[in-house]
Amino acid sequence: MTKLTFGALVALAMTAAASTAISSNAMAQDAAAGKTSFNKCLACHAIGEGAKNKVGPELNGLNGRKSGTAPDYSYSDANKNSGITWDEATFKEYIKDPKAKIPGTKMAFAGIKNETEINNLWTFISQYDKDGKIKQ
Repeated sequence: MTKLTFGALVALAMTAAASTAISSNAMAQDAAAGKTSFNKCLACHAIGEGAKNKVGPELNGLNGRKSGTAPDYSYSDANKNSGITWDEATFKEYIKDPKAKIPGTKMAFAGIKNETEINNLWTFISQYDKDGKIKQ
């Protein structure tokens, strides 16, 4: 009985470890795909250490940030007064059609419609803290 119990515990531990590795790998793939999607954003936005505002604000620490508050960026009144605090659901709705979510925004981007691409993009953007470091 003891050998059977030990064998079952080993098998369970190996399954859990494999599951964690798969989850971590899937997350890495999502972030990598999101980084590729972010190329559409690079003309106007920066992210990561040393990111600066461009035509659009830098996006470090976007998750939890109030709209219209990136330092030293000149936002539209629509963005400043939107009342939005960025989170996953809000970002995903916004990126599909920015002008519909915030009428009067200066963001001239048609949006991304593909759900997988949106999910990957959020995974990439949300991994950065306000200092442009990847959260651990």
